[in-house]
Amino acid sequence: MKEWWNRKKIKTRRKKNNEKYSILDFIVDFLFWLPELVLLPFRLIIWLIRGVGRGLRNVFDIF
Repeated sequence: MKEWWNRKKIKTRRKKNNEKYSILDFIVDFLFWLPELVLLPFRLIIWLIRGVGRGLRNVFDIF
């Protein structure tokens, strides 16, 4: 069991050390984040409008 564990540990260490961030990784990351970056301004506007609306509703509920 100990020999098996040592072999596994060496293989995983080798794999981690040889990984590099390639151009393909960048493209995949960019394509993954592109919809989020496009939709974020619209989400912020909606959240701002909802927050202002709830704040005004709370102010007028007091009176």
